[in-house]
Amino acid sequence: MWPNNVLIASGSYIQPDGSVWMKWPWWRSVKGRLTVTGRRLDADAPPLTADIPSGYGDRGFQPSGLTFPTEGCWRVTGAVGDARLTFVTLVLKAERYWPKAEPSAP
Repeated sequence: MWPNNVLIASGSYIQPDGSVWMKWPWWRSVKGRLTVTGRRLDADAPPLTADIPSGYGDRGFQPSGLTFPTEGCWRVTGAVGDARLTFVTLVLKAERYWPKAEPSAP
């Protein structure tokens, strides 16, 4: 998890459409295929999308790529079979809070 459950995205993690993409690691202690769902809690937004690559077996480490369509407070659930893990994270774009400094005058 990110410090204080706040994901602060910048650079290439902000997609051309304004969505926020981030790699997210998972650990599967039960056998099966991981699915990830998520929805924004503080406003209407499309659900997040998850890219879960194959090739990591059916247990243990599983990377994913999560795309959050908007900034905001998101509830994310990873599931394998009957096992579930749910967390809440705040997604922010760094440039909104720390704009690039203006160039110095010569």
